[in-house]
Amino acid sequence: MKSRVNYRLVMMIILLAGLAAREVALELRPSFLRPGLHLFAYVGNTGDGTVTAVDLVKLSPAATIPVGAGPTGIRAHPTRKEIWGLSSAGGYAWVLDATTNRIVARVPVGAAPYALDFSPDGSRAFVAASGSNTVVAINCATREVVASAHAGRRPWIARVSPDGNLLVVSNRDDSSVSVLDAASLALRATIPVAPDPEQIAILPDGSKAFITSGSRNQISVVDLKRNVLLANLALNGTPDALMLKPDGGELYIPSSNAHGLLIVNTQTNEVGDFLPLGMSPAAAAMTADATTLYVSDAAAGHVVPIAINIRQVARPISVGQSPRNCQLTPGDDILVVVDTDSDELAIVRAKTSGLITLIPTGPHPRDLAIKVF
Repeated sequence: MKSRVNYRLVMMIILLAGLAAREVALELRPSFLRPGLHLFAYVGNTGDGTVTAVDLVKLSPAATIPVGAGPTGIRAHPTRKEIWGLSSAGGYAWVLDATTNRIVARVPVGAAPYALDFSPDGSRAFVAASGSNTVVAINCATREVVASAHAGRRPWIARVSPDGNLLVVSNRDDSSVSVLDAASLALRATIPVAPDPEQIAILPDGSKAFITSGSRNQISVVDLKRNVLLANLALNGTPDALMLKPDGGELYIPSSNAHGLLIVNTQTNEVGDFLPLGMSPAAAAMTADATTLYVSDAAAGHVVPIAINIRQVARPISVGQSPRNCQLTPGDDILVVVDTDSDELAIVRAKTSGLITLIPTGPHPRDLAIKVF
């Protein structure tokens, strides 16, 4: 009689454990994700030239894929089941098939590429090669270079305007930006800006571009309709990242040496507000409705949520040793944060600001892309 009672007890425990595991899985599964769809994060590991593919539903690494030395510029293709990135040391773009986690193409683009951008329809990819002073356009279907042009000295980043007509390139050694026709890569204008230009943000209507300086506490404002410099805005600190509000009204700039968030009014071209955040704000991610901005602090080991419309800073979320790049999944259910020192990916339940788990990556992770397929 006693053994029969124990048997029933064991069966009941197993059943309850199974139901509990199912409930946890359902709770963590993003609300938008239908059966049959996958949600993955892809992390570029600069320490060994690999990409770690992480299943964000199962919360575990799915594959480690060699892509080449100095992986950078990792982006999810907007229409294809592919992840694109660059090998800065190898001088090529690589294409990863998300369904198989295999590299299916390598496209030579020139020496020392660092960033990649797609046309709005996903038909072309654009890469600036800083070591060869060139910009190339790649046909994403055939994976062939279909256009090439010279830019200024050491072109850093090439960004496509939202309408797909223009390509804006920051030329670090010339202190200028090149404005190219996106279809032909013909030069339309060369505009002087603040020294060592790097990151670029373009307004949704394509009227202006904002370009950070890599050596000065400045950001340049360029009129893309008249191809002229409007202003070099003085900032209170180094611009570490750019996050443009979806409607284009404000530009958010985490600054590590200002220990906070700089906010630029893009209509008046003025630095409006400053929010003190902590030790070393490094990167940011914004919800689709533009109500909440998450800023990672590389020195404090946390992410700070900000109710951006009312400028209210919430309690920080501890995520690891040195969090940097961060992104939200579609639906804003999960915040994914790369930790460069602990070689981990922090998974945060965004709506409750709670850390779910830490997932191991390769050595020295940096770039991050998220893909639903």
